[in-house]
Amino acid sequence: MTQPQSLPIDALLDPIRQTLSQHDELILEAPPGAGKTTRVPLALLNQPWLGDQKIIMLEPRRLAAKAAAQRLSEQLGESLGQTVGYRIRLESKVSAATRIEVITEGILSRMLQDDPGLAGVGLIIFDEFHERSLDGDTALALALQGRELLREGPPLKLLLMSATLDGESLSVILGNAPVVRSEGRAHPVELIYSRPNRTDSPIEERVARCIAHALEQHKGSLLVFLPGQGEIRRVMTLLDSTLPTDPDRQITPLYGDLSLQEQQQAIDVPEPGLRKVVLATAIAETSLTIEGVEAVIDSGLSRQARFDPGSGMTRLLTTRVSAATAIQRAGRAGRLGPGTCYRLWSEQQQELLEPQPPAEILHADLAPLALQLLRWGVNSPDELCWITPPPQAPYHQALDLLHQLGAVESLAAGRFRLTTHGERMAELPTHPRLAHLLLCGARYGQIDLAADIAALLSERDPLKTSQADLQLRLEWLNAAGHSGTNQRLRRMAHQFRALCPRSKTDVTPGLAQQDVPGFLIACAYPDRIARQREQHSNQYRLSQGRGAQLGTQDRLGRHDWLAIAALSSRQDSATDTIRLAVALNPALFDTCLADLQQREQVIEWDTRQDRLIAGQHTRVGRLTVRYEPNPHPDPDQRTAALVNRVRQQGLSLLHRDEACERLRQRVSFVRCHDPEPKRWPDWSDTALLETLEEWLPPWLEGISKGSDFARLSLATILRSRLDWSLQQELDTLAPERMQVPSGSSIRIDYSKPHPVLAVKLQEMFGCTDTPTLGFKVPVLLHLLSPAQRPLQVTRDLAGFWQGSYADVRKEMKGRYPKHPWPEDPAQALPTARTKRATHS
Repeated sequence: MTQPQSLPIDALLDPIRQTLSQHDELILEAPPGAGKTTRVPLALLNQPWLGDQKIIMLEPRRLAAKAAAQRLSEQLGESLGQTVGYRIRLESKVSAATRIEVITEGILSRMLQDDPGLAGVGLIIFDEFHERSLDGDTALALALQGRELLREGPPLKLLLMSATLDGESLSVILGNAPVVRSEGRAHPVELIYSRPNRTDSPIEERVARCIAHALEQHKGSLLVFLPGQGEIRRVMTLLDSTLPTDPDRQITPLYGDLSLQEQQQAIDVPEPGLRKVVLATAIAETSLTIEGVEAVIDSGLSRQARFDPGSGMTRLLTTRVSAATAIQRAGRAGRLGPGTCYRLWSEQQQELLEPQPPAEILHADLAPLALQLLRWGVNSPDELCWITPPPQAPYHQALDLLHQLGAVESLAAGRFRLTTHGERMAELPTHPRLAHLLLCGARYGQIDLAADIAALLSERDPLKTSQADLQLRLEWLNAAGHSGTNQRLRRMAHQFRALCPRSKTDVTPGLAQQDVPGFLIACAYPDRIARQREQHSNQYRLSQGRGAQLGTQDRLGRHDWLAIAALSSRQDSATDTIRLAVALNPALFDTCLADLQQREQVIEWDTRQDRLIAGQHTRVGRLTVRYEPNPHPDPDQRTAALVNRVRQQGLSLLHRDEACERLRQRVSFVRCHDPEPKRWPDWSDTALLETLEEWLPPWLEGISKGSDFARLSLATILRSRLDWSLQQELDTLAPERMQVPSGSSIRIDYSKPHPVLAVKLQEMFGCTDTPTLGFKVPVLLHLLSPAQRPLQVTRDLAGFWQGSYADVRKEMKGRYPKHPWPEDPAQALPTARTKRATHS
């Protein structure tokens, strides 16, 4: 065994041993570089409570798992696969002698599914738990319940290790688990912030300038944190054009899509005299030690996957790092000696950072989680103990997707269970969509092609091309290629083939070989089947309703139907960009994809033709596959469609003249004043639209196009709603006209809050009582001049004659000398005529 250098965690190894001997849970807080990953597992290996059981240590990423296992083995002076081994996707190094297994998180969830009690495992170490990955949270929840309900023999102990997590809060959730803290850091790290006015230029330019400066200030290697591959490539291009040639400097990318061999090159010890500039994504935040790093440059940005329930897709968003993540990144500079961290943001901005990154479970696609929980036997996430419970709405959306894929069936009281097909899906180590694709491929004798497609869709797009055609990727995968990515994808496809049973026949009725890719993608992504909006257009509509578009020169644009596997989108855009797709033969909707079809008898209003149409729609989601007219629609459905048209467009569709409005106003008047208002109908627009089904259907015979509605007189329809006695009563209580003293019949205006009788002043001579309507409601008199302008507005006619009439007479007599203006209007004869006409 090699004797490693002293690390801060060494002082805590005895307290850790002692605490775990007395408790089944422990939370260990220690800053980056303290030595948690490389010291703690070995310190616990020979504890009496462990016996001959294993230690399982989880790492969030494949590279970190492999590197941690390597360092542990080196300390024991052994090769990998002896006391210490690892298991990651497509690769493992374990043996019967292995006591410490370093694994990635998804593997632990599957181990728990196979053996919920984890017989033979004495301790699970959750390393880097502050990352709060969905797999890590799920594995912890399953381990807690499996231990409680199904564990036999010695207790299963849990150790959560983190550099930046709030241990006290986590302790409460885990039943007041003890917390052990390491305050020491391996080496000090100087923090250098950017000035506020230095943050306006593109991040790539600022990073490149900082790299040039750091290379002058430091002799060791540099680790640079960037949000994604695109930024890494752009920074590499800038450095190639701005830095002087130096054979002793190596610029190396480090991100998840590189092969493990390529990632290993970035973290390997550099040759003597060689300096590395490692341009890395968040992959380098974890328990990786990159040899020779003296300085860290942190862009302050991270690319996070965010599942959008509205579109059913996962978007990659560039966000500010949290304060905890910034601490984790800075710690990479102090792993092997004193270091420096350049933060490309100001100290003021540092104060505004969120304390912790959000748990992945809050913004992840929860379909894999829902499938695993149902396989576990849990119908609701509430049955488990979570650090952060999965949000309900996205979880139910995940169940909807599983139902669409045929993985679950509904039971009573909102419960679900896996179908036989769902059980097979849950056994496959991939997303439920791809598991469904694989099983469909196996059922139709197309497992080889299905495995190739599933492998391609499990990783990022291997081709840097604007063409979205998946066939190009299949051709690349099956060509004689020896790149790391190509070989990794081939191994993955081989693994998928081994997991899926082959069909007894390779003959698939109704499925031509050229149609198989489209069929398989449509099976996995039924919500992303797309149809061209217009012929030869790059615009498509998805079956779930959103818009999508191809690049303008994409050769897939000649196809009317597509099955889409990958889209990218902006948060505020209603149109997504198609990244991976394949042509889809719509004839499959009548054969292999018949389960995706819904047939519906529809009677609806066609706004383009402005007429009622009836027929049968065959749809996939919101896309119409075909439409067949129906000349004899159901009468009730026809009536309902016409009523709905009026409800959408309003009563203006019908013939509404002044007579109609006067009738409605009169009814409104009596309804307002009658002590029994319910005797009268409510004919307001709102009430009429709400009760269309009660009064409109008998009048809809022969209505089939927009212009037909104008034949319907709303006044006639409404009057027919009043029986004869109410019509008579209406004419008495709210007459349309009123006879005035002159003998004229004047129309009453009921549109105002108080009914208005607008009458020439001279026609009211001799009248001292204000006329009234039903319920003794006085009219509001508008006494008009000969020019029909109001001289007085009053509900007290007698008071007017005795009061202000004298002033009106004085002013009007000279202006209208041909009209009578008697001194005592209460005694004068009413007239609608002039003096001369009256005397003659």
